[in-house]
Amino acid sequence: MSEARYEQLVQAVVDYAIYMLDPDGHVVSWNAGAERIKGYRADEVIGRHFSLFFTAQDCAEGRPQRLLHQALEQGCAQDEGWRVRKDGTQFWALAALDVIRDSQGQVIGLAKVTRDITDRRESALQLDAMRAQLFQAQKLEALGQLTGGLAHDFNNLLTIILSSARLALNSQDPARIQRLLEHVLDAGQRGTQLTQQLLSFARHRQLNVASLAPGKVIEATCGLLEHALPRDIELQQQVAKDLPMIEVDAGQLQMVLLNLMFNARDAIVGAGRIVLAVECVQLAGDVEGLHGRFVRFDVHDDGQGIDPQLLPRIFEPFFTTKPFGKGTGLGLSQAYGFARQSLGAICVSSQPGVGTCMSLYLPAYPATPTTDG
Repeated sequence: MSEARYEQLVQAVVDYAIYMLDPDGHVVSWNAGAERIKGYRADEVIGRHFSLFFTAQDCAEGRPQRLLHQALEQGCAQDEGWRVRKDGTQFWALAALDVIRDSQGQVIGLAKVTRDITDRRESALQLDAMRAQLFQAQKLEALGQLTGGLAHDFNNLLTIILSSARLALNSQDPARIQRLLEHVLDAGQRGTQLTQQLLSFARHRQLNVASLAPGKVIEATCGLLEHALPRDIELQQQVAKDLPMIEVDAGQLQMVLLNLMFNARDAIVGAGRIVLAVECVQLAGDVEGLHGRFVRFDVHDDGQGIDPQLLPRIFEPFFTTKPFGKGTGLGLSQAYGFARQSLGAICVSSQPGVGTCMSLYLPAYPATPTTDG
């Protein structure tokens, strides 16, 4: 391609700012896309340093110089951040710097390509906000299901406290008064512990990925769930010893486990049993192509099971087999998204009339899982 034809091609691109810099970072060429995105004409910008397009804070922190140095050292550099137009407005840019060499291998300049991705960034932020709202809505729904059992338990604790206090006031026996006060203290501490669990679960906060001990998450989750189970449904825990740590957001994991166990509870008609089993497994591509050490959380129930024709759809958003007003159809889709985001997987096995098992796989820390393909 001739030089003139190449210049025509570059000038025809209006969705990308394409221009060249000399090795010191000064602009030596300018295309129509650069003028459209940044607002400068060629005669206004050629010869000026490309730091002109960065914010004052970025310039003060030396960001343009770092990018230029990185490109010259490594042959290329990429960056994403705010840039400034001629009129002072800002846009979110995705930029790339590539070194250009002559036939002898000497650096003669750098090619700079910038794209305005403000709309894409705003869409991503809106999606994140919607996900956070969904997560909070799911927590509120779970708290609603816990309310009845919790109110009953708090009432029992208050009964113990008030009865023991009244008896202590009317007693003249120091030993009996001591025992009654111990009952008051024990009931108060149990109420405090329950309140702290609720506050920790319900609190609106940013996601906080950290190393967690699976056993402690199970203990906290079952401590909440036992208040929402009918008396004729038994909850069993089977937690293996010496489980490895996992790296996830504790609130999200607890939310997912509660959703799975609420589904198990709703699948049981009359008396039944829910088993929460946790163990470490070694995968070799047999589950969603995952390899490595994983912690598997199994939620078993002996309920009605799931129709085989419905199994392929259970992780779809808003799909639910529950009656109208009894479920949002978002719990399992959230669990699926959480598993994938955490580099894990969630699977289901079910047999009508026998029961269902939901299996959540999360990578053991610090091992790094891989997938086929």
